[in-house]
Amino acid sequence: MPRVVIVPDKFRGTATAGQATAVMAAVADSLGWQVTGLPLSDGGEGLLEACATVCPEEVETVVTGPDGSAVTARWRVGDGMAVVESALASGLVLAGGAEANDPMAATSRGTGELLVAAAARVGPGGTVIVGLGGTATTDGGLGAMEAVGSAGGLADVRVIGACDVEIPFVDAARLFAPQKGADPGQVTALTARLEQLADRYHADFGFDVRDVAGAGAAGGLGGALAALGGELRSGYTLVRDLVGLGPALDAADRVVTGEGALDATSFAGKVVGGVIADARARGVATLVVAGRCSDEGAARARQAGCDVVSLSERFGSDRALAETGPLLARVVADWLGPPALGA
Repeated sequence: MPRVVIVPDKFRGTATAGQATAVMAAVADSLGWQVTGLPLSDGGEGLLEACATVCPEEVETVVTGPDGSAVTARWRVGDGMAVVESALASGLVLAGGAEANDPMAATSRGTGELLVAAAARVGPGGTVIVGLGGTATTDGGLGAMEAVGSAGGLADVRVIGACDVEIPFVDAARLFAPQKGADPGQVTALTARLEQLADRYHADFGFDVRDVAGAGAAGGLGGALAALGGELRSGYTLVRDLVGLGPALDAADRVVTGEGALDATSFAGKVVGGVIADARARGVATLVVAGRCSDEGAARARQAGCDVVSLSERFGSDRALAETGPLLARVVADWLGPPALGA
């Protein structure tokens, strides 16, 4: 029986990666395809959902939110491994968005507290994956570092930061702080603070975070994890390997991927760009379906041999937002057809 692999990222605001996977897998199954459905993440929002098969138990811990108030953060644990998301402890949404966030005071301490809890659970020799993305912070990971220090360290636990950017530590302020509510003067001040913090980490740990690609992820939290002895990896490739996407693609006749917005950034460490590259290397026909597409994003996907559908272009923006699930099912059904015809 011909096989289709369905591997979307989230459609932010309308469908999680898991929800999108479920609706597209259901229609493919109803048409007679053998389906492998794997919701994916590049290390940001949705990482817990993507890792549910390898870390099946969900845990909740009360930690310090980005504004200093207590928040209850979810994380997941499996056999010798735990996964935490910085966005669920130190996220911009928790701070009330860019308009309500205080970019100078926002702290990553809660992510450090989650890391400590997860490390205690997996124990020496275990691994904790930290999703880096969606934070309110540009504190260089100092809050997280202080939380780990207060707990006496992480013992012999392997820490992996999952990120989708390779920006340097100090550039975190210039590139991302404005999205977190910082005005030009605050960006300048945050840049100077990150410079000083890089010097401090070098003095304390003998480690220069300026030399590490991705150290600027999550407002510099990536650099703090690296200074603590952790490693930074592409979130997409990390999740791909954890969930066994490679073998699934090896056996695939068709691939479906997608996200809320397909644009140039989709090809810079993100899920859709990664799936396109991996499917193309295997010569597998691929559909990319997105809530909306930029001209450049659609052109790059088509140049890679993909079929591309924009829900907004085909059905209108209002329906794309209000009926995301049914429209995803319709597009996938049209593209696949019964396997005797579509394979």
